[in-house]
Amino acid sequence: MSTFELKTHQIGRTYSNPHFFILNKGQNSGKPLINPCPNCFVVSTSTEEEKQTLYHLSMMLQIGGFYAYYLKGSVIPFISIDDCRNTLKNSYTSLLNDEFELQKHINIVSAICKKEAELKKVISKMADLKVSYIQNLFSKKQNRATKGNKNQINLLA
Repeated sequence: MSTFELKTHQIGRTYSNPHFFILNKGQNSGKPLINPCPNCFVVSTSTEEEKQTLYHLSMMLQIGGFYAYYLKGSVIPFISIDDCRNTLKNSYTSLLNDEFELQKHINIVSAICKKEAELKKVISKMADLKVSYIQNLFSKKQNRATKGNKNQINLLA
C-alpha cells in the first residue's frame, strides 16, 4: 500500500524524499510537474517507483478530466488540497489491486504521450519550414522588383 503525502508547496523549500508537484490553479489543475511553481501541491513518496506511478496516475487523471470535476472558483478555477488528495488516493487504491495492470496502463499512456510530443515537434518544424519558404519567396520577389526599378531608373538617365 502506498503512503504519500500531499501538501501545499512553499516557494524556496526543498524536499529530500522522491517528490513531484501538482498544479492547483487554472484550467490545467491536477497536471503533474517536475519543477515547482507558485500554485502547486507537492507529493512526497518513500520510493522513486511510487513517485513515478503516482506521477503518471496524476497525469492520466488530469488528461481524463477527473480533477476538472472538482474545480471551484469563477475567475481562476482551482482544486482544493482535499479533493486532489482524495482523487489521487482513491484512484491509486482502486487500481493497486492489480499492480501489473496499472503498470501496463501507465506504459501505454506514457508511450502515447511520447508519440504526441514527437508529432508536436514535427508539426513545429513544418510550421517553421512554411514560414521560411514564404519569407524566401517574397524576398526573391522584392529583389526582382528592386532590380527592375533600378533598370528603369538607368534607362531614364
